[in-house]
Amino acid sequence: MTKHSWKQLSAAVFLGVLLQLLPALALAQIKVGFVNISKVLDKAPQAESARERIEKEFAPRDRELLEQQKEIRAMEDKLVKNGAVMSATERQRQESEIRSLKREIRRLQDEFREDLNLRRSQELSKLQRKVTEVIQALAKAESYDLIVTDGVIYAGERIDITDRIIAQLTTEFRKTN
Repeated sequence: MTKHSWKQLSAAVFLGVLLQLLPALALAQIKVGFVNISKVLDKAPQAESARERIEKEFAPRDRELLEQQKEIRAMEDKLVKNGAVMSATERQRQESEIRSLKREIRRLQDEFREDLNLRRSQELSKLQRKVTEVIQALAKAESYDLIVTDGVIYAGERIDITDRIIAQLTTEFRKTN
């Protein structure tokens, strides 16, 4: 037999075996689940807890920035009210001080936003890891063959396990808090 003949024979044998296995493969039950990650991240108690922690952590800085803005507005109001009776030098000095304070407050606000976004990202990352752990644990415990998330156009209620994931996260949250 030639090399070409062996390839044809091998392909034919493979095809024959595959055709014999197809009915068995078609009858095999595959257990598939779907998780709406956006819903989980929105409804999980860990997410609400993280939001509260971040709010509590950043509230003092936010109040401080608001107070500084009020002080600048008060200085501007005083300048408008008393500007006519001030000397040109005093008015320029106060205008310069107000501009400088406004620049500083913008810088502080930018830092605040950056720090806040960084903390949100950290908390989201931690929550995503927890959600992944819970999904994997449920999949193993209940013998799922496949769990899908993003990119799904439609998932029927029969395979949507989102609420079960949220329930498991809630149970674990209550145990730790």
